[in-house]
Amino acid sequence: MTGHFELIAVLENPNYMINIGNVIRNINGLGVDKLFIIDGQHRLADNPEEIRQRKSLLKHSNGAVKWTFVKVFDTTESCIGFLSDSQFISVGTSPHPVCRKQVGLPESDLTYPKLAIWFGDESRGLSEKAIQACEYCLTIAMKGRVESLNLSTTTGIVMYEAVNQREKGVVLRFDL
Repeated sequence: MTGHFELIAVLENPNYMINIGNVIRNINGLGVDKLFIIDGQHRLADNPEEIRQRKSLLKHSNGAVKWTFVKVFDTTESCIGFLSDSQFISVGTSPHPVCRKQVGLPESDLTYPKLAIWFGDESRGLSEKAIQACEYCLTIAMKGRVESLNLSTTTGIVMYEAVNQREKGVVLRFDL
């Protein structure tokens, strides 16, 4: 997706490098434009070349980090500000009703031309600041006893749905 259609995955303070690497592999394989990482622990450099050379990310992304646009932010506020200034619509993900509006993934509209989908950390989910910046939150229906999925699994499912919806939407617009 290029031009005025942009899709960004946002990870807010992920805890584990293995998950970051797996998310990079997911979004690269799905054709997602960019990955933004809020790194409050300052484990990642804000230098694309250093990120591409990081051994743990190379390993867990199966090399996809070399071809994936990754931008690091120190704070949630700075990421929100950047997205807002760039006129992105933000959508959150949460298994719990934390947003002013919760939408099941199949019923969601992920066709906004400039869309950022937020994923929270593995233990606490999205921060209140991130939730407030989101138009709504997506929920993946859980059928078993666990209440949520692993971060990399969730990004794979949600970003697949977003790419699929967006591709169908673009085709429909050109058919008119």
